[in-house]
Amino acid sequence: MVPPLALDIDGTLTTASGRIDPRVFELLPDWDAPVVFATGKAFPYPVALAHFLGRPETVIAENGGVAHVDGETTLLGDPTAPRAVVEAFEAHGGEVGWGDGDTVNRWRETEVALSLDADETLLREVAADADGRVEVVDTGYAYHVKSTAVSKGQALERVAEALGVAAADFVAVGDSENDASTFAVAGESYAVANADATARDAADTVLGESYMDGTAGLLRTLRERAE
Repeated sequence: MVPPLALDIDGTLTTASGRIDPRVFELLPDWDAPVVFATGKAFPYPVALAHFLGRPETVIAENGGVAHVDGETTLLGDPTAPRAVVEAFEAHGGEVGWGDGDTVNRWRETEVALSLDADETLLREVAADADGRVEVVDTGYAYHVKSTAVSKGQALERVAEALGVAAADFVAVGDSENDASTFAVAGESYAVANADATARDAADTVLGESYMDGTAGLLRTLRERAE
């Protein structure tokens, strides 16, 4: 039997240009075990990916702030403190950086994401005044201002329990510091070659190839191992 999967999206199921790699639609629709998409993106994005793959919409969004399994959505993160930090950041002259029509945050429920063009130093200084309730996570695609009480790993434990599967049965793949908590609870963890230092250090194995090249090779290996 193939193992259940916990898969990041950006940098893991994408090309270097940020597009969903078409091999996702070859390898995942018939994966005969649970597949959890665990991402920093807002909730609609992983739901849409699961939908178009024809898979159950089993997802972790907003770095663990939102979990959806068996048709039930749970908000695990409280947006109050993150939003207050971003308001203070803007009051000090900082800019979120997405311009007009900010779809990055439009459907975001538990955190706020800022462009990598935002003033990181100022943002972290303001977040430091939140008495440990808020942290800034750099995913390589955005700065996520989120509650310290949630993580992808904690959300995976909740989702796994709902599925009746041990978190330790999962194979996790990712590329960023927000995947380190997933790696900590999964039984096997892999960082693609383009992963940041935190993810590489946390993973059991660093793959030899980047982006979906690394993930696709691993998925084929896992399928062969199960045969």
